Amino acid sequence: MNEPLAERIRPRTLDDYISQQHLVGPSGSLTQQIKRGIIPSLILWGPPGIGKTTLAEIIAHESKRPFYTLSAINSGVKDVREVIEKAKQSGGLFTTQNPILFIDEIHRFSKSQQDSLLGAVEKGWVTLVGATTENPSFEVIPALLSRCQVYTLEAFGKEDLETLLKRAMTTDTELQKRNIITEETDALLQLSGGDARKLLNIFELVVNAINEDPVRITNDKVLQLVQKNTVRYDKTGEQHYDIISAFIKSIRGSDPNGAVYWLARMIEGGEDVKFIARRLLILASEDIGNANPTALVIANNTFQAVTTIGYPEARILLSQCATYLATSPKSNAAYMAINKALQTVKETGDLSVPLHLRNAPTKLMKELGYGETYQYAHDHPGSFAYQEYLPDALSNTTFYEPGNNARERSQKEFLANRWKGKYGY
Repeated sequence: MNEPLAERIRPRTLDDYISQQHLVGPSGSLTQQIKRGIIPSLILWGPPGIGKTTLAEIIAHESKRPFYTLSAINSGVKDVREVIEKAKQSGGLFTTQNPILFIDEIHRFSKSQQDSLLGAVEKGWVTLVGATTENPSFEVIPALLSRCQVYTLEAFGKEDLETLLKRAMTTDTELQKRNIITEETDALLQLSGGDARKLLNIFELVVNAINEDPVRITNDKVLQLVQKNTVRYDKTGEQHYDIISAFIKSIRGSDPNGAVYWLARMIEGGEDVKFIARRLLILASEDIGNANPTALVIANNTFQAVTTIGYPEARILLSQCATYLATSPKSNAAYMAINKALQTVKETGDLSVPLHLRNAPTKLMKELGYGETYQYAHDHPGSFAYQEYLPDALSNTTFYEPGNNARERSQKEFLANRWKGKYGY
C-alpha cells in the first residue's frame, strides 16, 4: 500500500472532521456558510498537519462545487491562468456553483502570481481558498487579502490526536490486519507536535517496523524506532517549527553558539530567508525590548537587507543579527505589558474615556466639558503634568513594569520621579 495512512483516513465530510470547533462545530463561523453553500474567498492560516487541505476539500464537497487545486511550490502564473480558464467554463458567475480554487502554501506565491488571481476572485469566476502556515498579513498582497476572509486554525490538542489514532485503528483496512495494542501514546503525541499528518506517519512507521503479534506500542519503542528512521518520517521538512523554536530559545537564553548552529541548520535546509529574519524582528521586541531598543533597529535593517540580497550572502547578515540579539540584555516587559492590557480590556470591556482626555472638535463637545481640564504636558516644568490617563475603574493599574537591566532601571527611576508612587513606581 503506497498511499500513506494520513491520506487513507482523510475525512470526507464535515461530520467526520476533527477539531477546529470554533470554525466548523455546531456554532462555528464556517459551518452555516458551508451548509448553505455560500462560501466567501478565504485564507486558512495555521501550522502544518491541522487539516487545511482537508477542510478545503470538505467545503467543496459539502457545497457541491467543482474543485481545482494548485500547489504554490510548483505552479506559475501560466498554471494559475489555465486553471482559472477551466473554472470559468465549469461554473456560473456568483452562484452556488462557483468553482473553488484551492492553493496550498499560498504564501510561496510571488506578487505577480498573486496578482494573477485578483481578477478571477473579484469577478466571481472562482472562490479562492488559500492555505498558509505564515501570517497572511505579511505574505499575501493587500489587494488579495482584502477580498478574502482569514480563518485561523489551531494545532490539534491531546484529545483530538488520541481520537485520530483510535479512528485510524478502527477504520483503516491496513491497520485492521494487525493486532495493535497502544499501551502508551505519550511519545507519539509529543513527537507529533500537534501535527496530525506527522502523528499518523510516525504511527504507521512504528506499526510496520514491529514484527510481533500483537503489536504493542510503548513510548520506548516509539522513540527507538523514530530515531532510527528520522529521515523517513521527516523527509518533508516537518522539523521546521522545532528548529525555529530552538533558534529563538537559544537567542532568548543569550547563547550565540546555539543560535548560530540552529541558524546554520535552517540555512542548509533551504529555509526562507524572510521567515528567519521576521522571527528575529519579533524577538528583538518581545525578548529584548527596551533593555536595548537598538536591537529592533538592527533586526529591522536585517530584514530589509536580506530580503533584498538573498542567499548566499544573507547568511552573514543573519549571523550578525542573531549573535547581536543573543548577546544583548533581555527584557519582556513591553511584551508582558500589552498582554496584561489586552486581558484587562477583555475583562472590563469598553470603559469610558475620561472627559479631560476626550477630543473636542465641536462646540457642543466643548460645552459638555470634553478636554476642559486636560493639562498640556509641554506647558509644565519637565514637560510633565500629574493627571489621570486611565479610566476611573482602572486608576493606578500597572501594565508596564520595567525590567532589571541598566536601561530599564533608568526608565523606572524616570517614572518614579514623576509619578511619586503611583502605579507602584
